[in-house]
Amino acid sequence: MTDAPRPAGVTPPVAVVFATATFLALAIGGLGVASLVFDADVIPVRGLGPLPGVAGMLLALLVFAGVLLWGLRAVPPGYLTAVPCAVGVYVGETLGIAIGAAVTGGDAARGLAAAGAVALGWPGVVIAGSGLLAGAFGVLLVRSRSDRPRWRWERDDDDDQ
Repeated sequence: MTDAPRPAGVTPPVAVVFATATFLALAIGGLGVASLVFDADVIPVRGLGPLPGVAGMLLALLVFAGVLLWGLRAVPPGYLTAVPCAVGVYVGETLGIAIGAAVTGGDAARGLAAAGAVALGWPGVVIAGSGLLAGAFGVLLVRSRSDRPRWRWERDDDDDQ
């Protein structure tokens, strides 16, 4: 092993991967809990099947990863990068539901009604909030200046022993 110094923080591509996984976990968990609390379906329109919801989440994931990667180009990236992430996942989820309903051969009116219900109801707030938190987490990963954990005997200073 070499003792060469590592760059401070996490690289932007790695931060995007971790933040995207965090977004997915927050969104799915948040939608599930809110659905139980409100005793309502995430997509209240009947007859569409599960594919429009899946398409919406996939498009939201792609938009989140792209916007966050774009926002992490700045040195150092700002926490306001999380705001475009939230807006992007909100729009991506809504458009993905409408596109997914159209691709599966469902009624266009039902697809637009489902997209509108998600955009104007509590699911849109949950998706946008998840994007905001996960975007801030991605920026935090890049801005952190931490080093790997070390055992006591690996440290150079005698003060810690």
